[in-house]
Amino acid sequence: MRSPSARASTSDLREDGPRAAVGRRLVAGYNLRMSADAQTPSEAVDPTYVEIAVEVFAMLADATRLRIVLALSAGEHTVGELAEAVGKSPTSVSQHLAKLRLARMVAARQDGNHAYYRLINDHAGRLVVDALQQAEHAVEATPRHHREQA
Repeated sequence: MRSPSARASTSDLREDGPRAAVGRRLVAGYNLRMSADAQTPSEAVDPTYVEIAVEVFAMLADATRLRIVLALSAGEHTVGELAEAVGKSPTSVSQHLAKLRLARMVAARQDGNHAYYRLINDHAGRLVVDALQQAEHAVEATPRHHREQA
């Protein structure tokens, strides 16, 4: 793991840059708990959390990162495995993983010469699945996820 003073080569990946701020706010926002059963008026939600949620959606607004998160929701993988799963080069996948790491959405563990990536929690994976199911509603009269439940 990189030391706090280390810098990535691109400006949006710098640990003191905007993506690091997203990660710090995501970590700070971990204590936000919203019950799916409780109806919370929008004015009761801290504006900081709304801004962080927008940044989470922005991070997932890339097809490659969305596919990476979906693949990682099934378990940890190496860069090579993820590259094959999403149909991109290992270099491209590594760059996307760096952004997801700075946003505190994925973590890595080293095992010999291999780094294994995993989702830090299941929230991003659920967001991706929900977004894909919402996309099914836009395309199909009866989405697949509804047919599977019947």
